[in-house]
Amino acid sequence: MLLLFAAFTLWPMVSSWWYSFFEWDGIGPATDWVGLANFEEVLGSGRFWHAFLNSFLFSMVAICVEMPLALLAAILLNNRRLRGRNLYRLFLFLPVVTSTAVIGIVFAIMLDPSSGFVNQALRSAHLIDAPISFLSEDHALATVMGIDVWKSFGITLVYWLAALQTVPDDLYEAAKIDGASGRQTLRHITLPVIAPIGVVILLLTFQRSMNPFDLVQAMTQAGPNYATDVVGTYIYRYAFNPDLNAPRYGFACAAGVVFGMITLAMTALQGPLLRRQYLKRRG
Repeated sequence: MLLLFAAFTLWPMVSSWWYSFFEWDGIGPATDWVGLANFEEVLGSGRFWHAFLNSFLFSMVAICVEMPLALLAAILLNNRRLRGRNLYRLFLFLPVVTSTAVIGIVFAIMLDPSSGFVNQALRSAHLIDAPISFLSEDHALATVMGIDVWKSFGITLVYWLAALQTVPDDLYEAAKIDGASGRQTLRHITLPVIAPIGVVILLLTFQRSMNPFDLVQAMTQAGPNYATDVVGTYIYRYAFNPDLNAPRYGFACAAGVVFGMITLAMTALQGPLLRRQYLKRRG
C-alpha cells in the first residue's frame, strides 16, 4: 500500500511542483527553467479564473442544494416505519457507482435538441413548443450542475444517514414523553447533535465538487465556447489536448498547483469558522 501511495499519489504531487518551474513539453528531461513565470501566467490568465469560478459554482450548488436535499431525504429514509426504505436508498445511490463517463455520454444523447428523448417527451406532453438546447452556451453550465447533483446525491445521503445514526434513541424517547412535536424534535435534538458531523460533510462535499472534470469532459468538453470550463478541463487542455502541437506540461502543472493551494486555503478556512459558529449556537 505504501509503495502504491508513493508511486501514484506522492510522486505525482512532488513532480508536479518540480515541473511547474519549467517550460516542458513532456518529452525528455525538463531543462528549460522558467522559475515563477508559469505561475505568473496562470494568475494573470482570465481563462483560468473563469474556469475556477465555474468550479466554485459547482461547489456552491452542491453545498446549497445537494446537501439540504440529501439531509431531508436522509431524515425521511431514517424513519423505521417507512416501508421499502432500503430499496429507496439503493435507487438513490445507484448513480454514485455508475460510471461518470457513461452518465455524461447518455445524458448528452438524451438532451440532444433534435433527437433527444427529453425534448421529445416535453413536446409530447405539450410543455414546450420548440426544442430546448440544454447544452447551449446559455444553459450548459446549469444543466451539467444539475446532473452533477443527481450523480453525487447518493454519497451525501449516505453521509447524512451515518450522522443520523449517532443520535441516541433516549433523546427521542424523552422528547416524546415531554410532548415535543416532530418539528421541535428535529430542531432541538436532531440538528444540534449531527451539526459537528455536518461540518465534516460540508468539507467533504466542497472538496469533491470542486473538481467535476470527468462529467464536464464527457458531456461538453468544456464547451460551448468555454461555458462549462472548469479547472480540470483547463489543465487537461494544456497537458493532454491532442490538438496542441506542443503540450505545455509545465504550465499545466503550475495551474494544478495554484488550484490545489487555493482549494487547500479555502478548505482550511472553513473548519474554524464553522466550528466557531456552531459553538456560538450551542452557547
